Amino acid sequence: MKKKIVDNIKTIFWALLIALFIRSFFFQPFYIPSSSMEPNLLIGDRLFVSKYTYGFSRHSFPFSPNFSNKRFFSMKPERGDVIVFKTPADNRTDYIKRLIGLPSDTIQFIDGKIFLNEKEIVKEKQNLSLKINCGDLDFNAEIFEETLPNGISFLTAYNSSGTLKNTDKYVVPEDHYFFMGDNRDCSKDSRFLGSVGYVSFVNLVGKARVIFFSNDKSIGNFFKFWKWNLSLRIERFFKKIK
Repeated sequence: MKKKIVDNIKTIFWALLIALFIRSFFFQPFYIPSSSMEPNLLIGDRLFVSKYTYGFSRHSFPFSPNFSNKRFFSMKPERGDVIVFKTPADNRTDYIKRLIGLPSDTIQFIDGKIFLNEKEIVKEKQNLSLKINCGDLDFNAEIFEETLPNGISFLTAYNSSGTLKNTDKYVVPEDHYFFMGDNRDCSKDSRFLGSVGYVSFVNLVGKARVIFFSNDKSIGNFFKFWKWNLSLRIERFFKKIK
């Protein structure tokens, strides 16, 4: 009996060690809790993030142990990547946003249009509108396809009753990045310098790769199997994130 207990403990130990290794160096699952990345990522989406894409830092590991402020085996992210990062405010909270500004870039909203390095980001209105939840509120959103200078295109949502019109010019510091949510009028991101602001390269956790599961919690959770036909978004399973 004693040997069996010891063997079971060893099995559990090695299983946890392997899981920790995979989570820290290869892939980690994340859950989408808010509408800040709609229409591309929905509340209830569960996705895998590749930890190796940009190299490794202390934020690659559970609880972000403070052993170094450097990044190892680093590779620079590309404009348009959807990235999980630790917020600069506490270096603990995970956010997921889209990379818009690289080091030394300038970003500014003028009359509701986004200017990147003094040039307007191309934005084409789609024949589509959505009702989007934003905290305790709902608003009707107009959908646009935006194209960054490197050719990366993606859908964005803007409040049809009024959007952010004008801002000061943001200048991205060296070794930092500027992120925005695809839901432009319901996203706490780098535009909010007091709470998120510019994100250090060290704070990048990984690149969002694929949605492996999606469930509409407003209809029912995973355990309410009698509502699976309504709550599960089967069409989003194993959908590549763009």
